[in-house]
Amino acid sequence: MVSHSVWIVGTSRSGKTARLVEQFCNWVTSEKQYTESFYTKKPGRKKTSDVPELLYLKQTEPGVLVLAANDDNRRELGDIIVTSTLGKYPVRAKTPLGFFQDEVILFWPLLINSLNLKAQFPVRLRPETEQELATKLWRAQLDEEILRLAGVNESRLVRRILDLLQLAAYSGIPCENIAQILSKGFGENTTTLEPEFLASLLLDWRNWCLERGLLTYGIITELYSQHLLSDRNYQQHLTKRYQAVLADDVDDYPSVARLLFELLLDRGAVGAFSYNPDGAVRLGLGADPNYLEGLAERCRVEILNGPPPESLSEQLTKQMVELVTSPMVMLSLPKTVHSIQTTSRAQLLRQTAEVIANAIQSQQVQPEEVAIIAPGLDAIARYTLVEILVKQNIPVESLNDQRPLISSPVIRALLTMLALVYPGLGRLVDRDAVAEMLVVLSRKQQPPENSSLLTPNSSLSTQHSQLSTDIDPVRAGLIADYCFVPHPDRPNLLPVSAFERWDRIGYAATTAYSEILQWLEQQRSQQELRLIPSPISLLDRAIQRFLWNGSNLPYEQLAALRELLETAQHYWEIDTRLRQITPAETTPQTTIIEFIQLLRRGTITANAYPVRPIGGARKAVTLATIFQYRSSRRSHRWHFWLDAGSPLWAKGGAATLFGAPFFLRDRLGEPWTAEDEKLAEEQRLQRILTDLLSRVSERVYLCHSDLAVNGQEQIGPLLPLVNACVTVISEATVN
Repeated sequence: MVSHSVWIVGTSRSGKTARLVEQFCNWVTSEKQYTESFYTKKPGRKKTSDVPELLYLKQTEPGVLVLAANDDNRRELGDIIVTSTLGKYPVRAKTPLGFFQDEVILFWPLLINSLNLKAQFPVRLRPETEQELATKLWRAQLDEEILRLAGVNESRLVRRILDLLQLAAYSGIPCENIAQILSKGFGENTTTLEPEFLASLLLDWRNWCLERGLLTYGIITELYSQHLLSDRNYQQHLTKRYQAVLADDVDDYPSVARLLFELLLDRGAVGAFSYNPDGAVRLGLGADPNYLEGLAERCRVEILNGPPPESLSEQLTKQMVELVTSPMVMLSLPKTVHSIQTTSRAQLLRQTAEVIANAIQSQQVQPEEVAIIAPGLDAIARYTLVEILVKQNIPVESLNDQRPLISSPVIRALLTMLALVYPGLGRLVDRDAVAEMLVVLSRKQQPPENSSLLTPNSSLSTQHSQLSTDIDPVRAGLIADYCFVPHPDRPNLLPVSAFERWDRIGYAATTAYSEILQWLEQQRSQQELRLIPSPISLLDRAIQRFLWNGSNLPYEQLAALRELLETAQHYWEIDTRLRQITPAETTPQTTIIEFIQLLRRGTITANAYPVRPIGGARKAVTLATIFQYRSSRRSHRWHFWLDAGSPLWAKGGAATLFGAPFFLRDRLGEPWTAEDEKLAEEQRLQRILTDLLSRVSERVYLCHSDLAVNGQEQIGPLLPLVNACVTVISEATVN
């Protein structure tokens, strides 16, 4: 029997997604033609073999499940399919984890019955809240001896243990079997914790969450793979709802996705899957490309041959891979590859930015045609590159630039305000925090002079010049020194007249300070009368009164404020749920203290939304890590590979989760040796080179400094490429 499902194999930018959409359109066209001929056919006429069966069984109006590796790709793929079919066919576009979450919540009553859970609506835990609650639950068991054996601090150890549950769930392994997998994987390694101990912690955590209706990504995936997928009632509902499945870049999917696909295919659905042998961006983070590749046996395989159009892949891939794998080979790279070489990294950052600026100003290339790609981007590198380029009127877009919320002065000011209104929070406030709050709350937005140069992800520092403040830092410091009264329970701000030389403050600053003081007193009195429903309401009031005030805030501030309110709402929702189970565990003041401390630890990052601009693409230089760039599936004319001598290139720009190799389906529980690690790094580096060269069409710059930030010599795996460059740009060349 000929399979109607299609397995599309191709390298990056070889047209896999376009072929996927084309296949779907062919199904829709075939179904329409069959439907038109169905009513005119003669009795006894059999259906043609080239039309998938479920596509013309439309009694229940089933739809199509469309899956993509990440949220950005999901939006783009969904838009393309809807546009191609003129929106006439029911399509549901999700990521695999997003689909699992929706299904678990939708069929929660079924899980309540089968697992004897308490009848309450489930609440999903964010990763930072998950870690905080797990730390509290395990703190008595994670003593100093355990931390010494683990060799990491408490926060890192808790995250590692939680990742084990997530990896097991992605692999389709029940939580009860984690100890067995780890025992086989660790073997005689006595430097790690006992697998039975780790598994017992995870079982306690999972049961604790289910009793309270709390769901993490790991628990959601386990519930779906271990309970929903094997339930007959769910299977019937699933196969009635979806007659076809389209999955793009399945090399980045977890193992359990194959279980879902096989169930749909077994029940008569048709599928189209795209697979990139040079992809596997999320390998080590839960993806299992080898296991997903086994689906090809059930499909008709299509191979998209040839390198991508307008790329350097065909010209450079073989040479670069040979140089990296055999450093003793004497080869010279062609003139399309340049190198920028300096002694220190500070010089490298400056010269890289200057080369880009000169090329754009001389119109050799446009800003949107340039990408800076690094194995890791620290705050210094990001700030330096953005600052230099923006000063040259060149906008910069940082891909997925997630910085801790507490790094924003606006967020710090709002947290200080909370501590001044609610009692019992005085130890969280000091003079410097009060001075910063006064500066931020007295700001006024001014329209930017070069608003066209500001992009949604521009550095915050580049936008501060568009703000004016009634209380400057010097006056704010004077006011905090003389008018702030510390107190563990009721810290207070005195009137400006408490400062003997208050006339030095000036009229504008005095007026602004008096307004802030009056507003704080009003909120305190309302809090005492319990007229403020929650701290979320107070945060919203402060934003409306001092920050929004009818003006257009910079994009970055809007993203941070939006994330703060969402985080606060989530935190108090979880707190309310926990109070329903154990009312005496926390007090309102304790909850606020823990919320502020959670933010101050920097565990929550601002995730800018919307991710995509309205209208055309931004005309800006792209700044990204290897992982971010490969995940975004972008391409550019010019690439600048930053820190080309860094050893992090072999890591792919993303850390592998602890224990990840143990949960790959083709090697469950097998020990991970040094040889395995070396081979994995070599394969990962080859995939990175092949992938990146498929995404650049004209020129590659290898940007290398002899010394890293810490002063150590850089001798990473790409160093042979730097040495093989004919065209070298040095400091003297730039100057």
